[in-house]
Amino acid sequence: MKVLFAVSECVPFVKSGGLADVAGALPKELALLGIETAVMMPKYSLIAEDFRRRMVKTAECEVRVGWRRQFCGIEHLEHDGISYYFLDHEYYFNRDSLYGHYDDGERFAFFSRAVLEALYALNFDADVIHTHDWHAGMINYVLKEEYRKKPFYQRMKSVFTIHNLQFQGIFPKEAVHDLLGLDISHFTTEKLEFYGHINYMKGGIIAADQVTTVSPTYCDEMLTPYYGERLEGVLADKKDVLTGILNGIDDVLYDPLNDPHIDYHYDAVNRDGKRKNKAVIQKTFGLPVNEDIPLISMVTRLTKQKGIDLIKRVLHELFQEEDMQLLVLGTGEAEYENYFRYMEHAFPDRCKAYIGFNEPLSRKIYAASDLFLMPSKFEPCGLGQLIALRYGAVPVVREQAGFMIR
Repeated sequence: MKVLFAVSECVPFVKSGGLADVAGALPKELALLGIETAVMMPKYSLIAEDFRRRMVKTAECEVRVGWRRQFCGIEHLEHDGISYYFLDHEYYFNRDSLYGHYDDGERFAFFSRAVLEALYALNFDADVIHTHDWHAGMINYVLKEEYRKKPFYQRMKSVFTIHNLQFQGIFPKEAVHDLLGLDISHFTTEKLEFYGHINYMKGGIIAADQVTTVSPTYCDEMLTPYYGERLEGVLADKKDVLTGILNGIDDVLYDPLNDPHIDYHYDAVNRDGKRKNKAVIQKTFGLPVNEDIPLISMVTRLTKQKGIDLIKRVLHELFQEEDMQLLVLGTGEAEYENYFRYMEHAFPDRCKAYIGFNEPLSRKIYAASDLFLMPSKFEPCGLGQLIALRYGAVPVVREQAGFMIR
């Protein structure tokens, strides 16, 4: 069996959230079962130069974006026994962030068709294409509606995984023709239309042969109006092929006894290395080096969903009354980025913020922390708290379904 993972982000190359962790870990587990597995993703300029130097151009293809045809280079990298294919387009993927651009609808319309064209160019006749979240949802749709009419694609099945239903990829209806190259017959309630717009996630859901999500609990919640984000009816129609599979982490990748990114190794029996890592990170960020002061960390997207408003209500008071340190690593909405910059300035001995993402640094922070703060307003199935536990940091979370392991 051959399986292709089509994703917008993947550890260790780029990461904004838990999707990247799953995309990095699951292919390796399938490969251990003897399944031929490959991963396909954009070649972002944000990918570290060490990885980019090792990529080898393997093929190329033309991709239709509306009425235009765009060139796409296909580069290959073997890493940890998995084949990774990077789709190269300078204009679409040479950006300072993964998402949040005015032309995201066009970028991921290109990505969707590029994945299918690249399969043919590589002669990779996948049995299953496994796509993740709205960025890749239209792969499932154009495969079903268009590409399966061609002999090469006829027997390919598709799986669509929902990591977070809040982010759906909603764009003006003109995207049907101008970006995806489909005729207006696809803009109906039964197909891509969504309250007067086009919805890429809806396209993935309705076209996939199987739909999965990140926990059995979230699977049930998505069918309710409160959590369904106006897609509960669409999901109910797919209930027979909808499955919740509990997320996990790669316990080889996240291993404080062998992690190459941390300064001192340790395990549950010998924790002396954790104490030393705490001193290193305190010194690195200019915090007072004191093992008795609780070091609390956040490694997160800085968005409303992650409960940053709850922190804003109490943090100033806590810093005035409690002996504690807070270390924040993340990027997101400007309001929250600027808030932590301000708190760093106001309480230089208590708060430090690294606005951005840095995978090696995140490991150092996990390894140094006493507590891991994750007050999400909702969480489909968080991974940050699982990584924190692996590194011996106690998660402090809100009581809500995503943290109830079932």
